[in-house]
Amino acid sequence: MTPPILARRAGAPLLLLALSLLGGCASLQSSENNFLGVITPYRIDIVQGNVVTQEQAAQVKPGMSREQVRDILGSPMLADIFHADRWDYVFTIKRPGTEPQRRSVVAIFEKDQLKQLDAPALPSEREFVASISTTKASGKAPVLELTDAQKQALPRPARNESAPVEPAGAVRSYPPLEPAS
Repeated sequence: MTPPILARRAGAPLLLLALSLLGGCASLQSSENNFLGVITPYRIDIVQGNVVTQEQAAQVKPGMSREQVRDILGSPMLADIFHADRWDYVFTIKRPGTEPQRRSVVAIFEKDQLKQLDAPALPSEREFVASISTTKASGKAPVLELTDAQKQALPRPARNESAPVEPAGAVRSYPPLEPAS
């Protein structure tokens, strides 16, 4: 049997070693949220609210009904019962590799008719898509269709001679719906 004092003295260096190893784990994380500069954890896109673009805001005119505004801009993110004449369209997006965005559009109604739309500095649809794109634009559009020469170069599928030419469906007989008189 080992005396208890000797066991405590032998365990102290192991405890210090374990604590120093655990403390070093935090230093392995770099400032870019990846492990050892190689492994990056998955980060989800967080999108909340309605995207309102310049094109949509241009379609909304004073005097429109609530239904017409809803058809163009969508349902508001906030429709407060204490401010029934105000609809707030708030949009936020956080995406890895892009700057977080936040925009707010306010529709103010008077007697169920749009009085004004406060929409400061909205992007166009193209600007919005470019701002959330995480891919680097190469300037060259991808090829979406094959040319006639490429279609001719494709291998032909093998014909199966044993298969019937006309597809045959299931043959069923049903009893008459009404009894014969």
